[in-house]
Amino acid sequence: MKTQKQQIKAYLSKGKSITPIDALSKFGCFRLSARIADLRNESLNIATKYVTKGDKTFASYSVK
Repeated sequence: MKTQKQQIKAYLSKGKSITPIDALSKFGCFRLSARIADLRNESLNIATKYVTKGDKTFASYSVK
């Protein structure tokens, strides 16, 4: 079985973006920002976009 990091990397590599809610529901990942930091340390070029819905703001990550 692939690790959360490997699953997230594969998901992003398909040109998709991911939010913390997506990561939790798809991969059981509570700490998406930590996994993104791990991927950035492996030189994966990841963009961060901040999205506001109602009174909530959250990050959406995608590969540049």
